[in-house]
Amino acid sequence: MDKRDELLLDAVEALLVPLARLCVARGLPLAPVDELLKRAFVRAARDARQATGAPGGRDVSQVSIATGLSRREVTRLSAEITPVQPARPSPAGRLYAHWMTSPDYAAPDGQPMALPRSGAAPSFEALAQSITRHVHPRSLLDEMLRLGLVRLSDDGLTVHFEPDRVAPTEDDAQMLGFLGANVGDHLAAATANVIHRDRRHFEQAIYADELSVESAHAIADLVRQQWSRLRAELVPGIERLIAADEAAGRPGRERARIGLFSFHEPESEPLDEQAPPAP
Repeated sequence: MDKRDELLLDAVEALLVPLARLCVARGLPLAPVDELLKRAFVRAARDARQATGAPGGRDVSQVSIATGLSRREVTRLSAEITPVQPARPSPAGRLYAHWMTSPDYAAPDGQPMALPRSGAAPSFEALAQSITRHVHPRSLLDEMLRLGLVRLSDDGLTVHFEPDRVAPTEDDAQMLGFLGANVGDHLAAATANVIHRDRRHFEQAIYADELSVESAHAIADLVRQQWSRLRAELVPGIERLIAADEAAGRPGRERARIGLFSFHEPESEPLDEQAPPAP
């Protein structure tokens, strides 16, 4: 094994350990994850061949060589592969983002204003209809109430915005969907930069250590503040670009995801400072 393979394996292990923690915490054993990993290898090998202009048919031998899987395994796994559908923003998520950032729905303090449930703009009904005509405002309101993105006044006539509820903590489908979509696209950006030896996708990070617990929490608060400012500029800008595309009749074949994250944990002790094992 050469040095580059060793470096790659170190990086892969760093990626797999958090995923393994999630699986163990949720009681998911290795076998189904191992099956998914094999299937992913077959998918990646086929995608790589198609990217070079190779026929898109089942070239079992070439995929077997590229992945190290047997021809029988490649044939079996190929039959189970289905197209990956990228997660699309839901009408509820789009409405939440627009309400959060649009000056037309902002109170004097800049925060999203409470809206009458129905009536002319600014109202929840008008806002919902500006986002989609395919979902009734009442259905959209029910979904946002279920996700905890909004709440109703006691008389049920006013809809209040609930801040910082983009990822509902009690909804497994939403939480795991965010995990797969956000981390998946982040990883796709980082690996594409490595594979193609360029910086086609923006992917940067700031690292700090030797922090106190108080400083770590202060950094997390600072990141949330910066994200609020960034989001307030990005969402209206993206909406303007989409409107310009529609007005110009430009085909919409691209998708984008912009994210920001922070993470902190206690530092690991150096090996020579760890307590020796008990006899």
